[in-house]
Parts: sequence; C-alpha cells; structure tokens
Amino acid sequence: MYVVATAGHVDHGKSTLVERLTGMWPDRLAEEQRRGLTIDLGFAWTTLDGREIAFVDVPGHERFVANMLAGVGPVPAVVFVVAATEGWMPQSDEHLDALRALGVRHLLVVISKADLADPEGAVAQVRERLADAPVVIGTDLNAVRAQIVSLVDGLPTPDRDADVRLWVDRSFTVRGAGTVVTGTLAAGTLRAGDELEHAGRRVTVRGLQSLGRDRSEVGAVARVAVNLRGVDHRHIGRGDTVRTPRAWLDTAEIDVLLRVPSESHRLHRQLVLHIGSAAVPVHVRPLGTASARLRLARPLPLRVGDIGLLRDAGEHRIVAGVEVLDVRPPALRRRGAARERGEELATGRVRRPTCARADELRAMGFDTGGTRVGDWVVDDEWWAQRRQQMMTAVARWAAEHDVAAGMPLETLRQQTGLPAAEMLPPLLEGTQMQVVDGVVRQPGVGLPGRVDKAVRTVEEWLAAEPFRAPEADELADLQLGPRELAAAIRAKRLTRIADGVVLGPDVFDRAAAVLNALPQPFTVAEAKRAMNTTRRVAVPLLERLDALKVTRRNEDGTRNT
Repeated sequence: MYVVATAGHVDHGKSTLVERLTGMWPDRLAEEQRRGLTIDLGFAWTTLDGREIAFVDVPGHERFVANMLAGVGPVPAVVFVVAATEGWMPQSDEHLDALRALGVRHLLVVISKADLADPEGAVAQVRERLADAPVVIGTDLNAVRAQIVSLVDGLPTPDRDADVRLWVDRSFTVRGAGTVVTGTLAAGTLRAGDELEHAGRRVTVRGLQSLGRDRSEVGAVARVAVNLRGVDHRHIGRGDTVRTPRAWLDTAEIDVLLRVPSESHRLHRQLVLHIGSAAVPVHVRPLGTASARLRLARPLPLRVGDIGLLRDAGEHRIVAGVEVLDVRPPALRRRGAARERGEELATGRVRRPTCARADELRAMGFDTGGTRVGDWVVDDEWWAQRRQQMMTAVARWAAEHDVAAGMPLETLRQQTGLPAAEMLPPLLEGTQMQVVDGVVRQPGVGLPGRVDKAVRTVEEWLAAEPFRAPEADELADLQLGPRELAAAIRAKRLTRIADGVVLGPDVFDRAAAVLNALPQPFTVAEAKRAMNTTRRVAVPLLERLDALKVTRRNEDGTRNT
C-alpha cells in the first residue's frame, strides 16, 4: 500500500479530486458536509494500476493548518492542488513552506478547475516555485492517475522490520469493539495480538483494519485502524503514539538542525513543534545560525533523524524545519558550551554517547554495536579512562582514610563517572581490588605506621598473657580507637571478642586447649581461673566458643568441650 496526502489553498478542489479518483467523499464531519469546507483530516482509498493507494485529505484554510500538518507529517508523498481559477494563493505558500520544512521530496502538482479557466497561468506560477515537480491538468484523470502511480513508484522501500511508532490522528470508540485509533504507519509491521505501549502502559492490538478491510497484519507504509485493548479512547488522541515496547524513549529536550530557517529573531517567539501528528509548544534556545535546543511542553518519543517543523501559532507562519540530532543532549553549564555545541550540531551529526544502555541507543536511533558491559555499550577509550580514574580514586581514598575499611562502592561510582553501580564489578575485573561488605580496598594494604606500632605493643602484652584483653584506658593511651581496632582486626592482627575487647588472632585455639584440660563439665568461674582472665573477657569468649561449637552450654550453666 502507498499513502499520499493532499495540500493546497482552501477551496482549490483537493477533496473533489480525491472523490473523483476514489469514488469516496473524504469529508467525514457533518459540519464539513454542511459548509462544503474541509476542517479535519479526511480519508479515502482506491487501486490504481494494481497499487493500493490511500489518500489523506487535509484542510486548506489557514485556521486549520495544525490539522493539515497532523495529516502530512507521517506521509511520504503529496499531491499539491492549485486551482486554475485563482492560481497560487497565500495558503499555497504556507503549505509549500511546510512541505519544504518537513523535507517532503515526492510531490505531484495537479491544476484543478481547468474547465473553468485557462490553466497556463497557474502552471507558470507553479513552475516558478516548483521547477522540478511534475505538473498535470486535473481534467485529464487518466494522466493524473498515471502520474500518481509514477509518484508512488518513486518512493523509498519502507522498513517493515523496524520498531513501530504509529502517530495517532483519530481516536474513537466502536460499539462492541472499544477503542480504535487511526494513523499512517510509516515503518514496521502491526499484527493482531501485538503488545504495544502507550503513555508507559501496555496495550494489546485486538484487531486491525486497513482500506476498509479486516487484516491480521499490516506492514508499512499504510493507513491503519487499530482496535486497542487496555486504553479508553478518551485517554489517547491526536499527537499520541502507540509503539513497540521498550524501543522508544520519551524526551522533552532535543537538539535540532534548523532547515529552511526564517529570520532568527522569530526563534525567540512562542513556537509550536509539529512532528508526526503532534503539535507541542516549545521553548527555543538558538545554538548558532543553524541549530537550536528545544524544550518541549510534554515529552515525545523521538529519534535521531526525525523531521518536523516550528510554527509561529500567533502569526500562522512556518518558522523553520527541524531535523532531530540528539534526544539526550548534554547540559550546557560551562561557559562557551552552547557555542561549542552549536558548532558540533552545524555538522549535521552528533557523536554517539560514550556509554549508554543498548536499548537506549536503539531508541535514540544509534547502532548498538560496540563493547558490551552487561546491558551497556561503552566506548573503549572511555572505559579505559574510567578504569584509570577508579584506580586513582581508590588510591587517593586509601591515603586520606588510612584506617578505613575501604572506599564505599557508591562513592567510587560517583567519582569514576559510571552511570550505574552494576558497571563497577566489570570495571574492577583484573585489578586485584578487593570488594568486601560494600567497600573497595587495595590488595595487600597494611596498617599505617602509627597503628602498626600500637598493635605491636598489644601483641607483646598478649604474648605474655593471651587472655588478658587491654583495658579501655590502655587502648586510649595507644590511640587505638574503634576505627584503628577495626583495621587491625581486618588485617587479622587482632580478634574482636566483644565491644572494646580484643585478643590475639589465635585466641580460640588457645582457649580450646586450656578448656580441654579442665575437668568436664566446667563453670565460667573455673574457665576464668584457668585462662587467668577476668569475667569481662571470659563470658563473651565462652559465648563465641559456643557459637563456634568448640564448647556446649548445659542447662545448669556449665559447659563441656
């Protein structure tokens, strides 16, 4: 199937031409039929020389340009109608400006009402503005049909395996079926039973129609009506999308290349971005003469390469066409960053992110090849820089926190510039860094000199009296506080028995040997005397031995080994 939109000044015969070609009057609304004026989008279809062709008929009145753009936005080819009776008119100019801004290259001009006036004047006006477009007189329907066939035969082949993004142009409800949305499927394939996404929620395709017939599958390019389960028709409408789940990122800030720009001062006015079937107010920040940053009033699912236009809603004028270059643009906080960004955008390309999830790259319109780190795709040079930064950060942390357990993983992630904690383990691979209890530390790092000296003193005491734990004032005199003791314990120089109670690293084996020599069972007092220690040490030491199953506590409070 092929989809063709109309364009042209009001009352130049667009709807009449569509009706003559298809036998279907495209205006749907009672007010349109009463006034004889196209207000909203109309639809009709026919078969020409074996080709199924759907027409999107758009309004020509200046008050309804937004509706016109919603119809033309997703459509690759246009039949431009100019009446012989009036020739080129103001809305002809605006529609042509819109088509140029949208980059529409496949165009056919039909001179209508040639039976009422000499068409040569209109033909000459068209030639001045569209020198390369084919022109045909509308009274010769066979010639019109032949030129439309030639027009659609020149269209690029659509990618039917692409991710689906259907811009909705109508939403309504059908008794017994529920919500139905329509749109022009520009890429991809829709199938009955597909799960799609709308506004962050899953919806299911209950059924499909195209050209008035039920279909089990519709491939691009096509006009399609989609019966959806999972959304009320009041909650989805023109400018919304249904799309492949997890394949698109909604963005409210984009960097764009300006196409056919008008006076730059117009970029500072209140403008509307028309893209797909959406019309969204935007704030524009120029980044040079040919690029800008747009902040959208609401997020849209956009990709690199999408084409739209900026329009001054107040003056009903096309300000510029836009080509999306970046849907995740960098912050511009540094002095001169905006100018540098403008120079980069002026080339028409932006660099692929050095680190992004594969599904984000896909949704942004970039290829997903490269070095994979879990779900992420990273630039090799960027990854190597992160590893060097990590080594430096850990070494600096160790120097500044000489008795700390290690550098907290989250602190390391932040200082290394990694976007997710899940990337730290792969970054640490091959570095011999140790990760214990949520911290990273260098391998083989000993105690700082001041702590080592104090611990050696304690070791000397324990060598003489292995079960006599230093008192709090003795530890204080040695400047062994909780952090220093924790470092000594991690270094396996001391063993923690209880708060403020430390003994040697082999204390459990020594205690077992002493207790095995006692008559069984034995009491706490007997164990205390045998180990030549105090109750402050004996009680927690025996409890630790119970936990290690070296001793067993009896119901009467005695113990056995």
